[in-house]
Amino acid sequence: MTKEIEEFLKAAAFGVVGASADRSKYGNRVLRCYQMNGRKVVPVNPKEKEIEGMACVASVRDLPADVTSISVITPPAVTEQVVADAAAKGIRNIWMQPGAESTRAVALCRNHGINVIADGSCILVVLGYWEH
Repeated sequence: MTKEIEEFLKAAAFGVVGASADRSKYGNRVLRCYQMNGRKVVPVNPKEKEIEGMACVASVRDLPADVTSISVITPPAVTEQVVADAAAKGIRNIWMQPGAESTRAVALCRNHGINVIADGSCILVVLGYWEH
């Protein structure tokens, strides 16, 4: 495990940006992966009120203060806005799931001193995820 991932996983709580109510989508699987591993997690989705029994927040800016790490499962153009919001919120760690990353989003993280994981590694593999 890289030092970036170790640092990411130290958070008291995690946000999942791009959380989905559709159980076949990665935005839902990542959310359930945190739950399966006993982590405190908050789904971020402006169109949903609740996912997997948890109340959603509309944006990164609405996350509780104890969320210092976020997983991002959004298209690259959206990820860039997520990073800007995360920097304004004081988020310290961002894990861009495969397909969410962009060169600009990674550069924005580095410019704001945010620990970024955007190397193709997937939290479902690192933490371990299984369908049930």
